[in-house]
Amino acid sequence: MSALLFKNARLIDPEAGTDRIGTLAVREGKIAGPSGMDGATIVDCGGKCLAPGIVDIGVKVSEPGERHKESFRSAGLAAAAGGVTTMVTRPDTTPAIDTPETLEFVRRRANEASPVRVLPMAALTRGRQGREMAEIGFLMDAGAVAFTDCDAVVTNTKVLTRCMTYATSLGALIIGHPQEPILSEVAAATSGKFASLKGLPAVSSMAERMGLDRDIAIVEMTGARYHADQITTARALRRLERARDAGLDITAGVSIHHLTLNELDVGDFRTFFKVKPPLRSEDDRLAVVEAVANGLIDVISSMHTPQDEESKRLPFAEAASGAVGLETLLPAAMRLVHNGHIDLPTLWRALSLSPSRRLGLDSGRLSAGAPADLVLFDPDAPFVMDRSKLHSKSKNTPFDEARMEGRILGTWVGGARVFEA
Repeated sequence: MSALLFKNARLIDPEAGTDRIGTLAVREGKIAGPSGMDGATIVDCGGKCLAPGIVDIGVKVSEPGERHKESFRSAGLAAAAGGVTTMVTRPDTTPAIDTPETLEFVRRRANEASPVRVLPMAALTRGRQGREMAEIGFLMDAGAVAFTDCDAVVTNTKVLTRCMTYATSLGALIIGHPQEPILSEVAAATSGKFASLKGLPAVSSMAERMGLDRDIAIVEMTGARYHADQITTARALRRLERARDAGLDITAGVSIHHLTLNELDVGDFRTFFKVKPPLRSEDDRLAVVEAVANGLIDVISSMHTPQDEESKRLPFAEAASGAVGLETLLPAAMRLVHNGHIDLPTLWRALSLSPSRRLGLDSGRLSAGAPADLVLFDPDAPFVMDRSKLHSKSKNTPFDEARMEGRILGTWVGGARVFEA
């Protein structure tokens, strides 16, 4: 593998919290520091931003079971085009990834087909049915980096307590979906005047706080390592802050859609805006943006959820939830920067450094010895999103035809270029 020297780069370092012009050297797939090297291939960045590759927790790849929606090859190409160098994939496949054999299939397919790194999560309970604990120990040995039933919330608290207790003994990370499942059932919008006017089945934002309250109580009882996949309401933020202040090992994430869209965006009943949990009020959105800026929310993810046309071409209340996001994550996140809510090092803390730390990875940094997983991008380049040009098999993006800023120019994984604009 040839050595690389990135010159004239605007280095975005979330670990140091800096944004400066400089040089970065890469040798044998790892960052070697700022010094030059004889014989290195020169990459002139032209003053554009060079940052650690994005680590995206919660990517849905529809293998096995629904390969027509997304394969590891199409998801990997989309990730590379979006500056995502590590996909942390969900186990809500058909069948669920709840055995070492299924996990081994996923790892083999990912290694064969994806140009970016893939770290699989496994189901917390068998079949994501919430009745019996999955083989957590064996699944960890097979390479599972975390355990989650995704949006199939475990309703039996005895089962969840048993899972968290066992996970604690192994040091495993549990990822929860904070929602009260009965209140949230069939909800397509957040309760309020707007949902009532539109006649949409809705759920109160209190359902998120109720779900988080329960999970926090069990974390306090068991000492588990816990990550909330999406915190989207101001009410839940206060509970999260108290839990963190109490010393519980809890982190939280939020999807890019909840950071940049609100409940009014579903006004035309476009089903690409139907996500889970439903889009929130503008007050909630701004509260969550502030929580990312101050570090209360640790991780921003795409929550990439491909759905085919047949699943989305339905009345809003009946359509499948979810939106693709691997290729729109960065330009959508740039809205937060251009609006003055957050700076680039803080944004990259949430996109790369914090998820890396939570999973015990060496990525997310520009310091010597870190893997050379890098993204080069122009933060100001304008374009109009065209969903037909996405690499994902499914094209269900809410940003179709939106004016956006932020274009990926190149992506490297372990020093090897996997995308070039």
